[in-house]
Amino acid sequence: MKKEFDFLKNIPNDPGNLIKGLQLLQATEGYISEDGIRAAAEYFGRPEADVEGVVSFYAQFKRVKPGRFQISVCDGTACHLKGAPLIHEWLNQELNLKPGETAPDGVFSLETVACLGCCSLAPVMSVNGKVHGKLDRKTMMKILKEYAAK
Repeated sequence: MKKEFDFLKNIPNDPGNLIKGLQLLQATEGYISEDGIRAAAEYFGRPEADVEGVVSFYAQFKRVKPGRFQISVCDGTACHLKGAPLIHEWLNQELNLKPGETAPDGVFSLETVACLGCCSLAPVMSVNGKVHGKLDRKTMMKILKEYAAK
């Protein structure tokens, strides 16, 4: 196992702890890389195909390296009714991203979430956890430009 994955040793290497190990991998790397799959397979004594199967089964695990700025668009009922589909459309037009993708330059990544808990601010998106609400196209574009300039 590569030294960069030594943090897995904080979890007993019982195969029943594979999900805990994958959660730790993702918390550390931001996603589950190919090297992470190999390290987990080696450490937990499982074939790589088994580890990949667990990663692909659970929606919590991401296989794409996130961008520097992670955009989460709420698609809960209030946000959906107040324009979440438009937010996605505008983000796709501006960044050429669909949910689950990261821009080739690594600046932005995009995901859809079930709810951000800010229904009174619908439609809402967050960038690296900071919530931006009552979005329209102009506001969204301003937010994107501010992050892109950082």
